[in-house]
Formats: sequence, C-alpha cells, structure tokens
Amino acid sequence: MENFEFHLPTRYIFGQGSVKRTAEVVKEYGYKKVMIVYGSNYAKRSGLLDEITAQFKNLNLEYTLLGGVKPNPRADLVYAGIKQGIDEGIDFLLAVGGGSVIDTAKAIAIGIKDQEHDFFDFYLRVRKPLDALKVGCVLTIPAAGSESSVSSVIEKVVDGKNMKCGLGTPLFRPLFAIMDPTLTYTLPAYETACGITDMMAHIMERYFTNSKGVDVTDEMCEGLLRAIIENAATVLRDPSDYNARANIMWAGALAHNNLLGVDREQDWATHHLEHQLSALYDVAHGAGLAVMFPAWMEYVYSHDVMRFAKFAHRIFNIPLDFEDPSHTAQQGISALRAFFASIHMPLSFADIDAHEDDIPKMLSMLGVDDKEHAEGKFMVLYRSDCEKIYMNAVNYGKKN
Repeated sequence: MENFEFHLPTRYIFGQGSVKRTAEVVKEYGYKKVMIVYGSNYAKRSGLLDEITAQFKNLNLEYTLLGGVKPNPRADLVYAGIKQGIDEGIDFLLAVGGGSVIDTAKAIAIGIKDQEHDFFDFYLRVRKPLDALKVGCVLTIPAAGSESSVSSVIEKVVDGKNMKCGLGTPLFRPLFAIMDPTLTYTLPAYETACGITDMMAHIMERYFTNSKGVDVTDEMCEGLLRAIIENAATVLRDPSDYNARANIMWAGALAHNNLLGVDREQDWATHHLEHQLSALYDVAHGAGLAVMFPAWMEYVYSHDVMRFAKFAHRIFNIPLDFEDPSHTAQQGISALRAFFASIHMPLSFADIDAHEDDIPKMLSMLGVDDKEHAEGKFMVLYRSDCEKIYMNAVNYGKKN
C-alpha cells in the first residue's frame, strides 16, 4: 500500500428534491454574485434553469448566465466566461449540468483568478495554478465525477492541432454538489450508457495497478463495478426507477472522487488514448472509452495476468482457470466488451467512424515517442505500444 493524504472538502447534498435548496446553499456561504454555467438543451428545456434562477431571485442573490457548453468542452467558451466573470465581478460559479459544464466552470474559475496568463497554459503544464474561485454543482448527468473531483478537461486548437488536455489540482474540488437523481429520469439511454462506461473506466484506471497490499480499495472497486453493472440493466429498462438512478449517480461520484485510488499507483493511459479520439472525431467520451479500454486490456493483460483473472472472476463471476489464468483474463475482457455491447456502446474504430489512417495523427497529439515520452503506469507505453493498442481497436471491428 502506498502512503497517501486524502482530503475531500466537497459537500454532497443528495436526494429527491435537493435541487430546491440550490440558492439557499449558495447564500449560506455568503457569495454575492454568481455565474450560472449550463449547456444548451436540458437545463432550459426541462425548466431546471428557470427553477434555479427563481430561487436566486427569491433570496435576492445576484446572478449572471453563461450557456452553450458542448460535450468535449471548448476553450472559446471558457475565454468568454472569464471575460464575462471579470466584467461583472462574479465571486462564485454554479455549474448546472454534467462533466463538460462542470469542467468549463472550473477552467473559468482559475482564469478569473489569474488574469495575467492564458488559462490553457495550466492545462498544457506550462505553469501551475495558484488560486481559483469556488465552484458548486447541480449534477444532471452522472458520468465524469467532476462534481467532486480535482480534474477538468478542456479542448483547444493549438498550433493547428486539436488538443484535449486535462488538469488536476485541489483548487478544482467543488465546494458542494447537489445530486437529485430525479433530474436524470429524462436522460436518453445513450447518454446514460456513456456515463456508466465513463464511471467504470474511472474505477478501472485505479484498479489495474502495480501497487501491492491494497485489499480494501480492491474490494471497494470490485463492489462498485458490480453495483454499476447491476443497476445499469435496471435503469436502462426503467429510466424512472429512483433507486437505480440514485445508485448510478452516487457511483459516479465515488468512482472519481479518488477514494478508490488513494493507496495505489494509478494508470490513466486509456483515458489519454481516448482523448485523442474525442478531440479528432468529437465522439462522446464514454463511447470512446468503450472502444479503447478493452483494446488496452488486450495489450497489457500479460503484464499481470492474475490481476486480470481476478477482475474476470470478481466482476463477471468467471471461474478461475488456475492452469491457464490467461484464459480467465481473456474471458474477462470479452465479458467487459459484451457488457458494453449490451448497453449499446461502440466497440471498435468502425463503430465510431474512426479511421486507421488517422492513428499517426493521434499519436502525435498524444505526444508519445519511443524514447522518453510515454503513457501509463501499470505498463509503460511508448509510441509503438500505443499504436498497437489503437490497432487492437481497429482490428476488433474488422474481425467481428
């Protein structure tokens, strides 16, 4: 087990009707002028935005609106939000939406506090952020876990290349997360499935580790994966099943608030491989992960066959083949693909209209080579390794 420090200041306000407390919670912290960040469809169409702004008016809280966040959030709206926030003197950001909205609010929060530099320099690791405005969330799409994570991912064209970069800093931990499962009843099945895939990937990035003696968090990872799989079937069959929606929403937060990863080395190669797909093709992040995670697993499982066999046995109840544990490991990878197929996720490059000819471009965007710059911790992956993983995703589509 690795040494660790873990501090989770995010306040979870969970349950049916919790959204009715939004303005009350903001006022409790003493903020005076709030920027409400949202997407372009659900918040307005559902009446949620009107409900929240009415709460603000009733409590005489000032607010300004910034809408139009898209999936795979873009830097241009962040720049607009930074300017608007500075011009209007905001002191707090409220994100109403899913991961893309929350990530955008986080980026605006550091941009307002450091007006001397380009906020994207932080994402490019040119410099380290030192301060940020506080962010709160009203979660409508359980997936990214951004409602209580230290992470944000933003996309920008840099030197002609579409870069999708992530930044992790404790400054990004939201102050509070309002989580009302009833807000997710009308989520389309595809978005629900993408979210389920994303939260499973967050767990698996932590589960596949070289760290030893991590029995407690292994059990937590395995139990959470089983609970997600079980509730996925229910929620896709009956979108208004409150308990299934609640379990999925809570699982998304637990998957990425880092409770499951505190005592271990984490990987994250698959996320970075997928970021190039979503940057190039604008594919939903969860859909891209459904393509890339099994492709990564096929390439690296021999690095620690028993961990993959354990995954197959504990998650999918596949009997352990002690004479040939690699057989069990391979069955686990197949079972994961079968689960993704059951929730109508893509499984190959062909399924997301990605192209083999673009792999050199993706590798360049990824920034790997065969000498110094690599990806991953579970198994260190250089350019030739990453190319083979992408080819696994290409060839699966051709073989099946």
